[in-house]
Amino acid sequence: MSQRLSPVSRRDLIKSLRRLGWTGPWHGSKHQMMHKDKRKLRLPNPHSGDISPQLLAVILGQAGISRDEWQESAN
Repeated sequence: MSQRLSPVSRRDLIKSLRRLGWTGPWHGSKHQMMHKDKRKLRLPNPHSGDISPQLLAVILGQAGISRDEWQESAN
């Protein structure tokens, strides 16, 4: 069963994405990007505070990562 998403730091987001096979981050024009196969994922710019569960859900959707996969990678 899928669990609720909780806020995550940008650093932890990047670590978990790397565990799931994404490389980077690489510099884009306005945002950093991560890559997996031929897919690109735009990362939020660094700012104070954590990434909200709502924004995290959008990022995971764009990356094609299920909540269950995310929970496993975050542990």
